[in-house]
Amino acid sequence: MRHSSGIGVLDKAVLVLRQAASSPVTLAELVEQVALPKATVHRIAVALESHGLLRRNESGAWVPGLLLTELAAEGEPNLVTRANPILAQLCRDTGESAQLFERAADARVCTAVAERASGLRDTVPLGARLPMTAGSAAHVLLAWSTGNGADAGVLDRASFSSKTLAEVRRLGYAHSSAEREAGVASTSAPVRDSSGNVLAAVSVSGPVGRLGRRAEPALVAAVLEAARTLSG
Repeated sequence: MRHSSGIGVLDKAVLVLRQAASSPVTLAELVEQVALPKATVHRIAVALESHGLLRRNESGAWVPGLLLTELAAEGEPNLVTRANPILAQLCRDTGESAQLFERAADARVCTAVAERASGLRDTVPLGARLPMTAGSAAHVLLAWSTGNGADAGVLDRASFSSKTLAEVRRLGYAHSSAEREAGVASTSAPVRDSSGNVLAAVSVSGPVGRLGRRAEPALVAAVLEAARTLSG
């Protein structure tokens, strides 16, 4: 659904940003998805890149730029800095991709990431905005939400129920399988501040064939330990 602010060029730029934030996209894919002329899309993408809002990955696809991550992490400026080495260790310990997700209204933003060096992996671009309606990180961020009117709307659209969230609170972690994306599983745990409030979710994600449809105890232990280490 497109929203109009009355400023055409801004609306087009936001449209391009939203597509690149969902997953890496080539210029051809962007043109198809936003239904704008190729020259217009290229000009907007390059302008966004110059401001650090977009960048091109090793394959030349457009992904969120570092400025988006910095803005998303502004409320907790030290969290991302502290998360990077912890995620890197979690990636080494589990052999899977590791991420930090923070909530932004009805989305969750990947504010830090550590990728496995090779092999089949679940790549979540830095700065990606993913829905709160699917995935173990969404379970965690909603399970300990302070509660607001938006949560009810999210649950209405979610692929999980309030019973799932109650189970997450009981266990202290969440696991999902093929919920956000076919063939992908993830395990997540809450990152808390000194008062016990949940600030973010630490996640490990990868193919269902490796992570399993049920959470493996060793993987859960590693994710819980990383979340505890990062908590204030």
